[in-house]
Amino acid sequence: MSKALSVDLRDRVIAAIEGGMSCRQAAARFGVSAASAIRWRSRVRRQGDVRPGPLGGDRRSGRIEGHADLILGLVERKSDITLAELREALARQGVATSVSSLWRFFGRRRITLKKSRRTRTSRAAPTS
Repeated sequence: MSKALSVDLRDRVIAAIEGGMSCRQAAARFGVSAASAIRWRSRVRRQGDVRPGPLGGDRRSGRIEGHADLILGLVERKSDITLAELREALARQGVATSVSSLWRFFGRRRITLKKSRRTRTSRAAPTS
């Protein structure tokens, strides 16, 4: 995983830019990319600070979590629903999602969906 450059370095680059250097000149002087210097300057203008934002982590689960009641309601109505069927039912309701995001949704809740056997168990020989 990548690591953000130090706030001290960012401050020095911004100070050089505010002192009259261009973003590219300041980037070359401190050994960072021109794109980074430009982004840092933009961040200072927008937020007033050069501190980096959070790295990594889950940024999208909030989308599907907003529909938790709908998803759990569909599972309650049909307990042996597959993830693909659940995805199609959600699409009919206007919720676009993937099978993998549904898998993670249930994993966060420790809900496992087991397959049910369609036939009786054999008395003569064990099956699988």
